[in-house]
Amino acid sequence: MTPKVQMLGWGFPPNVSGGLDTHVGELFDGMRDRGVEIELVLPEEYAPADRNGIIGVPTGDGDIITRIGRLSATFAERADEANIIHTHDWFGYGPGSRATANTDVTWVSTFHSLSADRNRTPPEREVETERRLARRADELIAVSKLTARDVKENYGSEATVIYNGFSTCETTGIDYKSKLGIDGHMLFFVGRHTDQKGISHLVYAMDKLRRDDVTLVVGGSGHLTAQLKQFSKVLGIEDSVEWVGYVPEEELGDYYASADLFISPSLAEPFGITITEALSAGTRVVATESGVNEVLPEDSVIEVEPDSTSIAAGIKRGLELQGTPEYTPITWDEVIEETVDFYHSIL
Repeated sequence: MTPKVQMLGWGFPPNVSGGLDTHVGELFDGMRDRGVEIELVLPEEYAPADRNGIIGVPTGDGDIITRIGRLSATFAERADEANIIHTHDWFGYGPGSRATANTDVTWVSTFHSLSADRNRTPPEREVETERRLARRADELIAVSKLTARDVKENYGSEATVIYNGFSTCETTGIDYKSKLGIDGHMLFFVGRHTDQKGISHLVYAMDKLRRDDVTLVVGGSGHLTAQLKQFSKVLGIEDSVEWVGYVPEEELGDYYASADLFISPSLAEPFGITITEALSAGTRVVATESGVNEVLPEDSVIEVEPDSTSIAAGIKRGLELQGTPEYTPITWDEVIEETVDFYHSIL
């Protein structure tokens, strides 16, 4: 049977807020290029204009649950023409449930992360919604073995692993190490300044490292930024940390390429897009457990525990290694082919 797919998303390139939106965009474009019949339902404010197959739904004002409810009606109405509906993460539960209540379609849902990955204290509503989703959808996909394991342990459901494609960054040759006046080694972190990103462990690792020839460059911002800056002052290492704030996408590749190491100290990282971006710029990575580590050689990513002592040891080891890390990236073409093959296998 030929797959006829109706997919639910939230954002679409270039209007993306994370890896899920990029994933959905790659799947939609790649499947259409292969002749797969696919329709994508999105909130109208994030839907590109004049794109065949993309349905923008006005979701109006209100909280996220209210807006998802407005998506659900359109998603369910249009599911009549599909034999597969494909939702993503917890917000797909309502639309998927409504669509399958009145239509004989196979419901596939992809877990990109769990609420516990995104929040130190996950909202109970999200956790319960994930539990119901994991038990009600016909088939589950997870973006890594790590995520599949968490779905099994938390919700008792099995998921098929289809990894994300690797992200890349463009470089222009600008040397931010020189622009920032760094004479020695440059470490780089970029991301939201939240508890889950583990930045406090990285700052404390700089204290334990205590090397005058190493500077940590921190990109991004968040509700912990002021607290983290104060922490570096309390430790007496403020001269070894540069806070550069928001890094525009067009500069990101050069920041990665300028660094001697990229550091990912997250407490939870279901896949790890920034890890793949850093590697694409030729920069070795020191990282805590992540989904992408499962498919990378040890000398390209030095895996550490989410504590300052382990991170400091990983940095020391990484700075001793020479040469550009070698690895084989997973392409989005491979992801699309795997997903289409998966559709065929369940019909």
